[in-house]
Amino acid sequence: MVVTTSRARGAGRGDRFAETGPEATWTDAATHDSHNVARPERIGSVMLGAALVTFGLRRRDAGGMIAAAVGGVFLLRGSTGHCPVYRAMGMSTGSADAMLSRPRGDVTGRGATVNARRAVKIERNVTIDADRTRLYDFWRDFANLPRFMEHLVSVHVASPTRSHWVAKAPAGMTVEWDAEIINDVPGRLIAWKSLTGADVPNAGSVHFTDAPNGRGTVVKVEMDVEPPVGTLGLIIATMFGDDPDRDVREALSNLKGVMEGGEGDETEV
Repeated sequence: MVVTTSRARGAGRGDRFAETGPEATWTDAATHDSHNVARPERIGSVMLGAALVTFGLRRRDAGGMIAAAVGGVFLLRGSTGHCPVYRAMGMSTGSADAMLSRPRGDVTGRGATVNARRAVKIERNVTIDADRTRLYDFWRDFANLPRFMEHLVSVHVASPTRSHWVAKAPAGMTVEWDAEIINDVPGRLIAWKSLTGADVPNAGSVHFTDAPNGRGTVVKVEMDVEPPVGTLGLIIATMFGDDPDRDVREALSNLKGVMEGGEGDETEV
């Protein structure tokens, strides 16, 4: 399958393929086969491996030795990007040329943003005593986001609709992704999705609606987040004190504190 893909790519560059020949095609395939784990999975493997090794070293008994050994395997998987199990099964989540050996209906296509079966769904809202337009304007200026989203390191705005995000991850690591705004209604709605290659694929929206009886504005966040290594990655992240749902809840509480000029709380509706 990989060799076929390499020929298809080379067909558009006939001179290059003619110079390299079959041996180069075989080498190309071998290279792709050796990196058969996608970057989000590699990050998750390192997280899991580090947790298991730490757990094993603390126990210092037979069970701990086994846990540490398994952790070492996951650390190797994450650091090299190679999984012998994937290779034996003839599958890959790695580079664009390391394709699955057969179609899989449960794997998100490369044009999709989030794998719905693996995504964690988050929905949180808070009532803030501030004008709806003012809240929208503050959020829409993405440079403001790290002020109340403590898990964010930085947000770089590349264009009116695209931006680059860097966020904290467990064990002192960071994750990055590019995002695109897909819906923008001034004063009411901002919706986004991460682009292909995101360390943590995600998509979501934030809604701004007038609260009943003139009590301010209801800010509602809806998100789908695909943790590295799925549910297992979420469990490990929680062990290290990192939980997407908690991050959103605390971000809204912090936003309330910033916009109201006082301490944040979790007044939800």
